[in-house]
Amino acid sequence: MKKVLVTRQLPQPAIDLLKQYFEVDLYTENRVIPREELLRRVEDKDGLLCLLTDNIDAELMDKAKNLKIVANYAVGYNNIDVAEATKRKIPVTNTPGVLTETTADLAFALLMSVARRIVESDKFLREGKFKGWAPMLFLGNDIYGKTLGIIGFGRIGQAVAKRGLGFDMKILYYDTNRVSVEIEQKYNATFKSLDELLKESDFISIHVPLVKETYHLISDREFSLMKPTAYLINTSRGPVVDEKALVRALKDKKIAGAALDVFEKEPEVEPELIDMPNTVLVPHIGSATIETRTKMALMAAENIIAVLVHNKVPPNIVNPEIYK
Repeated sequence: MKKVLVTRQLPQPAIDLLKQYFEVDLYTENRVIPREELLRRVEDKDGLLCLLTDNIDAELMDKAKNLKIVANYAVGYNNIDVAEATKRKIPVTNTPGVLTETTADLAFALLMSVARRIVESDKFLREGKFKGWAPMLFLGNDIYGKTLGIIGFGRIGQAVAKRGLGFDMKILYYDTNRVSVEIEQKYNATFKSLDELLKESDFISIHVPLVKETYHLISDREFSLMKPTAYLINTSRGPVVDEKALVRALKDKKIAGAALDVFEKEPEVEPELIDMPNTVLVPHIGSATIETRTKMALMAAENIIAVLVHNKVPPNIVNPEIYK
């Protein structure tokens, strides 16, 4: 029987599915698998179901002589040396599409939370400080009718735009490639340069992958272009935003606030952000619903089954050139 390593506890339906076909080695500790243990346990495996927190590099592939597929439990795959896997004819897969709506929900929830000071006021009430209604108590900012700037206008960016339309927001977007006229009309979205978007938007939501070109895409210069009343929301990848620059922008009141689901050096967070009242910080929960996480796990399992059982191209391959 072929062997599969799963590097973290996942929703049970996916584990049960894998056990129908394979001998499953499941890492059950509630933490990232230590590097040494990952290298040891992957040695005799035919398949690997891993997370963004697992570094899948040449060293690991050297250890895993039998490895025939790497299935990432995420949309992104910057944790995997895809070029190295491609050179070795190892298919790499991800879990796209399934978390689009869920992540867009969270992005808009963060937008609303930071604008209406939900976290601050919740803490205030729980601490017993609420003494009654007051006209100046926790004044936030309106969302309805404001300008929403979306950086990265793929599936998730468009889903956020759809939610913005429900609030009668003006939708601006920036992407390396302009979308079709039909998509622009669907979301009543206007293409802008990055600088124009930063200058004009009241809310800026980031939805780009982490690649060389997007590392610190938002730093001191970009914050200087934003309105002092603007809010930044990031549910993409942490290093897209320079966190030290973000701290400076918040301290200097260059922007009004920020809401983050991802962090530059996860699980570490820039310490000064923790105590800033005009931030909303959540622990990478963009896809954290029972429905979505189960679908993601099943998708990753099905990618492994396609390769190891049916000898087929997996449905969510990111390096299809290995089959040419």
